[in-house]
Amino acid sequence: MERSHILYENMQNKERKRTVIVDAVIPTFRPVRRLMEILKLLERQTVPLRRVRIINSGREGFEGFLNEEKLTEQELLDRFPFLVLEHIRAEEFDHGATRSRAFAESEGAEYVLAMTQDALPKGETLVEELLKPLEADEKTAVSYARQLPNPDASCEERISRAFNYPDQPRGKTQADTKELGIKAYFCSNVCALYRKSLWDGLGGFPEKTIFNEDMIYAGTALQAGYRIYYAANACVYHSHSYTASQQFHRNFDLGVSQAQNPQIFAGLSSEGEGLQYVRAVVREMQREHQMGRIPGFVLRCAARFAGYRMGKAYECLPEWMVLRCTSNRNFWLQRQQE
Repeated sequence: MERSHILYENMQNKERKRTVIVDAVIPTFRPVRRLMEILKLLERQTVPLRRVRIINSGREGFEGFLNEEKLTEQELLDRFPFLVLEHIRAEEFDHGATRSRAFAESEGAEYVLAMTQDALPKGETLVEELLKPLEADEKTAVSYARQLPNPDASCEERISRAFNYPDQPRGKTQADTKELGIKAYFCSNVCALYRKSLWDGLGGFPEKTIFNEDMIYAGTALQAGYRIYYAANACVYHSHSYTASQQFHRNFDLGVSQAQNPQIFAGLSSEGEGLQYVRAVVREMQREHQMGRIPGFVLRCAARFAGYRMGKAYECLPEWMVLRCTSNRNFWLQRQQE
């Protein structure tokens, strides 16, 4: 058993002897009622959050959320005193730069929690469980949560979540790339807690990135001799049922992000991991007598693979085709302007 896991287990029986300062950052775009549920649970965490900073893209979409909740913006801020709300234009949003700016504004925080607007904590110990491996080992740069399927998730999504987010915690170092390949760098800003001082020291998230800022940072941390931790006891509900078209566009952007960051991803292939995933899901569908769902699943996997391969080769594609393939047109339009 590796040292970080032993330390993690020892921490479970120790009473916390000091108060830590934890902030949270949540980018939003046209949020729905689930955001209110998230804020209520963050308010009740056993390790309290000093501040929750929402960076919202497009004021009009946020107004829709407020109208649904029958609140004014000031009433929302009064309801959650830890809340800081900032509006930016939708075209200003950047996966890396927007989060980096919000992290930088968390002055005095020891840790910063990155979340998305659809990641619902399971209970009140989410922050506590994410914090344990970071407090146990100063070489741990970030811990990320287990993602559980939503109650209404499809069979495919339920099996996928079980494959990608097992119930056993694990610390990962650069040495684990030999066993895990690119999955050693896996980390998700759907819900992840970062050591702020190290985040500053390593330069934060890359700016002007189309996607994948969390894995790029995790890869940087591992290559610098630090570790990341999968905190399986820290859980959020988060799942989607993407169409084949949506899978294609998302994986095109994933391929672009890897092509643009060879210092992290060169030499680490995603294809082998993807094939293992397909086989595992098909086997489970067969076991659960869900044979009729396999063709649709295979089609969506083919769309993912095609999008990923085209994204990796985006420099060979004409500009109009890139704009048709991406799910983030603003990223490319900003590059044109520059």
